Amino acid sequence: MAACAVIGVAVMAAVDVIVFHQILHWHHFYDRSTTGAGLLSDGLLHTAELLMLVAGFFLYADLRRRGTLSPPHARAGLFLGLGAFQLFDGIVDHKLLRLHQVRYGVDVTPYDWAWNVAALLLLLIGVVLAVRAARGTAAGPAA
Repeated sequence: MAACAVIGVAVMAAVDVIVFHQILHWHHFYDRSTTGAGLLSDGLLHTAELLMLVAGFFLYADLRRRGTLSPPHARAGLFLGLGAFQLFDGIVDHKLLRLHQVRYGVDVTPYDWAWNVAALLLLLIGVVLAVRAARGTAAGPAA
């Protein structure tokens, strides 16, 4: 589950950087300085996301190689990672640290709600999948 949670965090970070930072130009990872600092912060976030993606896939491949990969747990971990990044970004980066907002020049409230509700839905899916995976493991192989 942990290996795919790392992949989930990396994938959601990639979606954030690609869609909101690069395509839509809504914000940079750090918007409290110059545009150059914002672009540098985006590059550092993108670097961290790529490193996490590579590390997560190495862990995943090792689990497969050893025959210990549990696909139900992997799916749960992926969704937990997706939701965890999204919620961390929405609460910590946007509100507590105020590194950036989802979007500027508009009432940010609906964007905040959409961002954090999406995070909670991803986490909920991950929890449901994790519970199902745990029940499947506890039941053991079918006779």
